[in-house]
Amino acid sequence: MTEANGAPILQSALAQLGMELRLTARRGENLFVIVVLPLILLIFFAFVPALTPNTPKPIDFLLPGILALAVISTSLVNLSIATAFERSYGVLKRLGGSPLPRAGLIAAKIGAVVVVEVIQVILLVAVAVALFGWAPGPGGSALVVILAFGLGTLAFAGLGLLMAGTLRAEGTLAAANGLFLVFLLLGGVILPIDHLPSFLADLARILPASALSDAYRIGLGSASSDALPSLLVLLAWGAIASLLAARTFRWE
Repeated sequence: MTEANGAPILQSALAQLGMELRLTARRGENLFVIVVLPLILLIFFAFVPALTPNTPKPIDFLLPGILALAVISTSLVNLSIATAFERSYGVLKRLGGSPLPRAGLIAAKIGAVVVVEVIQVILLVAVAVALFGWAPGPGGSALVVILAFGLGTLAFAGLGLLMAGTLRAEGTLAAANGLFLVFLLLGGVILPIDHLPSFLADLARILPASALSDAYRIGLGSASSDALPSLLVLLAWGAIASLLAARTFRWE
């Protein structure tokens, strides 16, 4: 690609990114799920630590889990439902005939997801610091946090696009909300995995939600175990989901 050809494509992708962000801001029900709900869960369970009775500071356990939930709500729920209805209404088909290549469209959608997730992180961390005096643990690692953020986004965006590109819009809506509930309950978000029955705990350990929660806890210094297994689980889910989404996605 020459520079002359690349500049208009980049401009088109950036314009589409702005459009994706404006559309996200206009979807009130989605804003509740991706912004308000994580804040409510963080504040409620930090003030009522019934599920983490053996944790000296519940916020140390809860914040990494809610950060993982924020990634899930944006990369999986919001992206999949919005994309599925765009495909159902023929929007993706029309965009496919525009000068913006499909790779640029996907890049714009993922870029919008990342921007929203960064805003979520800022809000959640600010509330945790202001209301509960949270601070990263001494054994934390910024690199692990960044890797968890990137691989978690890849994994859940891959799952979201896989559903949006293969299921009907109504099916995607049901599946995305169902998975959100499963990951909330079995992802180590607000309930420690070792509180679950053994058969559910074994299942939870291979889910991307628990891997993301664990990686965040290690990166933020709330846990001292090795982050590599959790990051590898996220990488595997991201690679498989993205490959399947790329091979099966239908634009109309």
